[in-house]
Amino acid sequence: MKISLIPMLARAGFALAGVLAIASAHAELPTVRIESRAQAASLAAEASIEAVRQSTLAAQVPGRIVELAVDAGDRVRRGQVLLRIDPAEASAAVAAADANVAQAQTALINARAEYDRARSLVERKFLSQSALDAVRTRFEAAEAQMRAARAARVQASTVQGYATVDSPLDGLVAERHIEAGEMAQPGRIMLTVYDPVQMRAVADLAPQRLALLGDGPLKASVELSDGRLIEAAAITVLPAADARTHTVRVRVDLPGSTGNVLPGSFARVHFQSAAVLPLASQPLVIPAKTVLRRGELTAVYVAAGQDGFALRQIRLGRVLQGGETVEVLSGLKGDETLALDPVQAGIQVRSAAAAR
Repeated sequence: MKISLIPMLARAGFALAGVLAIASAHAELPTVRIESRAQAASLAAEASIEAVRQSTLAAQVPGRIVELAVDAGDRVRRGQVLLRIDPAEASAAVAAADANVAQAQTALINARAEYDRARSLVERKFLSQSALDAVRTRFEAAEAQMRAARAARVQASTVQGYATVDSPLDGLVAERHIEAGEMAQPGRIMLTVYDPVQMRAVADLAPQRLALLGDGPLKASVELSDGRLIEAAAITVLPAADARTHTVRVRVDLPGSTGNVLPGSFARVHFQSAAVLPLASQPLVIPAKTVLRRGELTAVYVAAGQDGFALRQIRLGRVLQGGETVEVLSGLKGDETLALDPVQAGIQVRSAAAAR
């Protein structure tokens, strides 16, 4: 019986070529070596965006809203009239103050004339000194009444000015809390305006977490809800803790060129300190693109010598650097080599298993 060796050799050569191709692809597959090393202290905290300059305008006089010139979303200028309150009551108070000033002025004129006559009579010995003292007392009382009437006139005029509400800054109307025709009462909030140029992220941190950053200078970047990562212009740690939450507020100012940032929106602040953590307490961080997620499985492909890659399940912690890296809580020791493309590594593992 004759056996043809040519087809067998051809099949053997094809299998050998397949193994060589797998080995070549494994050699070309990009990998990354991870190891524990000293790193600067860092942490991430959830925050909210707020305007550095924001004003809540409340009524200072009672009255009906007779004019409402703006609505939420309108752009306003400093000094622009936003609304007017019916000034009838304030105008009546000013008129009454004017009448009191006129009355006090008349009384002062009479008291001055009486005092002048009394002094003349005393000089000619026609009036006693005690009588002159009584006249002088009435004259000084008239002067005091005049000063009080003028002060009341100024106060009434100032209150009358409260009937017109102007914008205290250049910016936008964030919210309108009142309608035209409604009654305004002292203390009732009517409008909220803010300056969209100067914004900041505000985070509340427990003192224990803040202490991890050390006492050195801080750096921070703000991850906005739209995915943008903005370097902080300034960082301010308030020198007091909140009595209810026992947290410390940290304000992270955004650059003035940051656009399309709304107050109240979500943000995440990534803090980094110049202080270096001890090596034993360093978190293990890997590139996010090395992680393979399949349903509830979270794993990486670890280089396993000549056998290619081995799939290893891991447990992740915080997302760092705007999503570029992730913290590993368990599953890795810190001296492994990972495949940067876990999908391609999985294909190679299955191809090698099929070839065997």
